Amino acid sequence: MAETVNNSGLLAVRLVTPDRVLLDATAEAVELPSMSGYLEALYGHAPLLAELGSGEVRLHGGTSGDQKFFVAWGFVEVLPERVTILAETALHPDEIDKAEAQQDLQRGEKLWQEAGDDAEKYDEANEIVREAEEKIASAEGRSS
Repeated sequence: MAETVNNSGLLAVRLVTPDRVLLDATAEAVELPSMSGYLEALYGHAPLLAELGSGEVRLHGGTSGDQKFFVAWGFVEVLPERVTILAETALHPDEIDKAEAQQDLQRGEKLWQEAGDDAEKYDEANEIVREAEEKIASAEGRSS
């Protein structure tokens, strides 16, 4: 695990999925997609536990340099000197299969069209569409 050096101004950042550890480094700042919108963590941030949405985690400075990772669903724990991201899915943008993401987008749009008055189906379709759109944007380097 990345070592935390007190008063270094750097966050220890760890990005983990059920299958692997994608990142164990330091960063000056970390941008994260939460369910209520993007948030940014800096050294000394107040403790926070948030549910991840789908989108890009962006790291700036430190040993990580400037990096981006697509993440979908999970949790993030922010402490004054550390950020731990536990994601169901996390990929480097070059690992994203754009054709598969495009198929997911079409499937989500079809589900949305068929949802009718079923709120649960509508929500499921919106999640599929959102994740597919974020994957495509991340793979193309044009994420929001």
